[in-house]
Amino acid sequence: MTDNKKPCADAVRRVKEAVSIDARRVYDSCADKDCLSDLRVYFTDTAQEIVDSAVSVRCRSCDVLNVFTETERMPFNRGYYSVDLTFFFIVGLDVFTPASSAPVTVYGLCVHAKKCILYGSEGGVKVFSSEFIDRDADVQRPMRVASPVTKVHVAQPICLDARLCRACECVGGCDVVNSLPRSISCAFEGRFTEPQNDRAVKVTVGVFSTVQLERDVQILIPAYDFNLPRKECACETEDPCDAFRRISFPVDEFFPPNRQSIGCESGDANELANIGCSCAARE
Repeated sequence: MTDNKKPCADAVRRVKEAVSIDARRVYDSCADKDCLSDLRVYFTDTAQEIVDSAVSVRCRSCDVLNVFTETERMPFNRGYYSVDLTFFFIVGLDVFTPASSAPVTVYGLCVHAKKCILYGSEGGVKVFSSEFIDRDADVQRPMRVASPVTKVHVAQPICLDARLCRACECVGGCDVVNSLPRSISCAFEGRFTEPQNDRAVKVTVGVFSTVQLERDVQILIPAYDFNLPRKECACETEDPCDAFRRISFPVDEFFPPNRQSIGCESGDANELANIGCSCAARE
C-alpha cells in the first residue's frame, strides 16, 4: 500500500499552484458503428449520362465531404438535447459501359441523416467577448448564448457494395437534389440531375463515428511548472547527401511484411495467439 501511494504523494508535492483555465468540457458522448444500406448516389449531369448507359458499377472510394449538425433543447427533459446529424459522402465509382472495356470513374453524392439524444447540462448566460487587434480598435464579437457545442468525429468510411438500381428502389428522392446546400453542390462540377432512363446507383457504406456535447467551463487544475522545451533546435546546415545516408533503407516498402510479422510487432496477446505468432522468443 505504501508503494502505491508514493507516486501520488510525489505528484502532490510538485504542485506549485492551482490554475483556473477556460476549456471545453465533454458532458456526454456516444459512439456508433453504422451500416448504411441502399444509399442513393446523386450525380451531376455529366456523370449521370455515363451512368445511364452503365451495365455494372464498382465502388472505388468513399469519403466524408461534410457533416451538418443541429442541436435543439429537449422540451421535457432538462439538460438533454436532440442532435440532428446530416452526413454528406462523396463516392467514387468505376462505371462499366458497353462502349468501352475499361471502366470510367465518376463521383457522386450520398446523404444520410440520423438523430441522437445527449446530455448537455443547463446554462443560458449571454457571452460577450472581443478580439484584440494590435494598433487598432478591438473587434466586438457577436453575442452568443452559452449552449452546448456539438462535435462529430468520423473515421474513413468503408464502401461495402455498389449496385445499379431503379431510382425508386434507393433511399432518397428528388427532394434531396433540389435542397442541397450550396457549400455541398459547389464541390461538384455541373448541376445535379435525375436519371433519364430511371437508372440509378445504390451503395452500402460502413461508418464509425462519435458525437459529443461540449460546454465552455472554468476548471481549476494543478500546475506543476512551465513546460519548457527540452530539445535543442537543429539549426545548422549540413550536406543533404550526408542527411540522406543516415536514413535507413525502406525494406518494408520493397518487401511488405506478412501477417505474422505485423501481428508480432503490434498486437495484443489474444490477437497474437489467434494468428499463431510465436513472440515468446522476442520477449
